[in-house]
Parts: sequence; structure tokens; C-alpha cells
Amino acid sequence: MGRRLSIAVVSGGASIEAEVSRASARAVATALSEAGHHVTRLELDVWLAETLRTGGFDVVFPVAHGTLGEDGSLQGLLELLDLPYVGSGVLASALAMDKSMARKIFGLERLPVAPGVIARRPDGATEPEIAAAALEAVARARAEVGLRLVVKPSSQGSGVGVARFPEDAPAEEIAAAVTATWTLDEVLLLEHFARGREVTCGVLEDGAGLPVALPPTEIASPRDAFYTFEARYAPGRSVHTCPADLGDPLTMAVQAISVAAHRALGCRDLSRADLIVGDDGSTDAITLLEVNTMPGFTETSLFPQAAGRAGISLARLCDSLVRNASVRGPARRLTARALPRA
Repeated sequence: MGRRLSIAVVSGGASIEAEVSRASARAVATALSEAGHHVTRLELDVWLAETLRTGGFDVVFPVAHGTLGEDGSLQGLLELLDLPYVGSGVLASALAMDKSMARKIFGLERLPVAPGVIARRPDGATEPEIAAAALEAVARARAEVGLRLVVKPSSQGSGVGVARFPEDAPAEEIAAAVTATWTLDEVLLLEHFARGREVTCGVLEDGAGLPVALPPTEIASPRDAFYTFEARYAPGRSVHTCPADLGDPLTMAVQAISVAAHRALGCRDLSRADLIVGDDGSTDAITLLEVNTMPGFTETSLFPQAAGRAGISLARLCDSLVRNASVRGPARRLTARALPRA
């Protein structure tokens, strides 16, 4: 057992996922206390910077999901304050949070993303103009992607704002979902609706920074159309099978894609990839949906469950994350170069 660290666990903030974040923070704080650390829970608010600046913390564990906490904003603040922290840096956090950018990176790395188009809400438009733009976006998506579509906000998580539509769905119904999603995010994706088994796979870096895939988990949501916000966080609303019964070839393919996605975005410490495994069971029928740089740590969360199946308790997991961050130290700073003299 190493020395006792003073840890600030940050959660909450101005995000749809703030309550999820606070639930995760409670679990992380308890685990870190069990591991022998001194833990202070802090809210992601306007007073956070001063509290962190004067608090004498060794490491910050930002268990913040969504806007401002997981999109690089909080990470930038921590680097400005010269504090070591758990998780991905500014760029990887921002890229993963912006699904429209992440899919471009994945495409460049030849990872299996679903065909899709990006639709931006028209600035300053009236309601009729927004409705017309939504119908136009649906028509373009059906022409370029296909009739079966998923509508999802570019920069939200936990299934918020996601809607799925079969081939025979009326265009007006899909357009209504587009209009509703534009109230959450000015940019959204219209992607091919890939049918199959919902699978997630965590990636955890070892002490040398090598990303290692955890056992994949299959998710069943018998009371919901898919893994919705309610299915994710209401106890007993979803069924998690870990390790997923995929067979060796599919398991290895899912793990390889998850590690490759982690590396493609430049993630650090941990991440979790969400995927669809096609009904035909082929390794060529896997679709990478997104990567989460700070997975949930609630009692129903997938990452700690998979770590547990790999023999890593929550206390050990959180302890290793803060100790690795402590050894890594703050983000590297360069000395200012003097201006040349005439």
C-alpha cells in the first residue's frame, strides 16, 4: 500500500447527466476511502477553481459526465491549475464527446462506424424553418444512408436524445425527432440503424500506459427499445452479461476495436466503447458507436462490473487510477522562450 493521497472527486455541473455523475462520484469516493485515501467531493461550479487552487490536493478524479465535465473543459481547468488528474486529456475528451468529430477520426483509422450524415440546426431560424430543415435532413439521410435511421445528438451521452426508426417510419416522425434533438444539441447525427446485440467493452491502461481490454458485456433492455437513459440507471431495468457470450473470434474483434478506438482518440487511463454486434455473428458485422472517456461508476454501471469480472475490485480500480495519475503528475509545461533581440 502506497502513501495516502488527498483526492478531490469532482462531479455534477451544468449537464443533463449531472445526477448520474453525482451517483458515480459517491461510489468513487467510497472506494477511494476504502483504499485509505483522504477524499473530498466537490461540485463542478463557479467556485471549483478556487477550491482546487487552495485545497492542497494530490490528485483530482473528475467523475463528471457530459457538458463541461467530460468535454475537455474541466480537464483544461485542471491543467491550468497544474493538478494531476485521472482520465483523458483535453483533446481526447473533446473528440470523444463530439460524436461528429470522433466518427471522422474512427473513419481515418478504418474502424467500423455506421454510415451517417451530420445535420446542424439553422441559426436564427423560425419554427417552420427548423421543421423544414429537419425534413430536408431526413430526406438527405435516407438518400445517402438508407431508410433505417438513428437520430442522436452529437455531444450528449447516456442515450439522451437518441431515437431509432425502422424502414417504414414516416419521414415526418423522424423529422420530429430531429427537431426535438436540436433542442439538446445544435449538431446531430443521422446514422444507419445497425441491428444486432448491444455490447460494450472497457479499456483500462496498466501501469506502463498500455491499454488492455476488459471482458466485453452484452446489454439486454427487455422493457425498452434499446439501452435508454432509463434502462441504464434504473436498477433492474437492464440485464448485463459479462463476459458476453460472443465466442472467441467475436470477443477478440470487439476488444481489438475498443483498444484501437481508445488509441485513435488519444484516450488515457480508461475508456469504454459501445458497439453493435450484427445478428449474423460475423466479425465483419461489428459497428462502433462511440467511446466514453469517463465511464459511469454507479451501481448499475458497466465499466466497474467488467473490471470486477477481471478480478479488479472497485477500490483497487480507483486506487490504481489515482496512483497512476499521481506518478504521471501535472501536464507538462514548457518554459517561455525569450523574444529575440534586434
